[in-house]
Amino acid sequence: MGLWNFLKGAGKSLIGGDDTPDAEVLKKEVADLGLDAEGLDITVEGDKVKVSGAAVSQEMREKVILAVGNVEGVAAVEDDGGAEPTFHTVEKGDTLWAISKKALGDGNRYNEIFEANRPMLSHPDKIYPGQVLRIPQDG
Repeated sequence: MGLWNFLKGAGKSLIGGDDTPDAEVLKKEVADLGLDAEGLDITVEGDKVKVSGAAVSQEMREKVILAVGNVEGVAAVEDDGGAEPTFHTVEKGDTLWAISKKALGDGNRYNEIFEANRPMLSHPDKIYPGQVLRIPQDG
């Protein structure tokens, strides 16, 4: 079980303002991104989103966590299962190259981080402070 904090005032605006979107809005966002949330249940309690159930893969579970967490109004995502993912919160001045150098030991591997965060990322230069990114793990 894990709990990840997100910057409540940052992220994709689905409903306007910093009110937390309801579960149906978040499920629609996941579907609109083309992510397979089959087997997962998404619920909202206050400004916290809970993801539970069995995902089709660990990668998909992590992408769903990020898809619902990087939404304006969401302060945290709680997950009830799966392996412990590696996430990175973007800071002012970060680039995917710098994050890759720090997290993977080689800045030239930035495209691995970009691909690990698709479809939420549309371009390697389009990241913002407070955004949480998935760091792929070898193996």
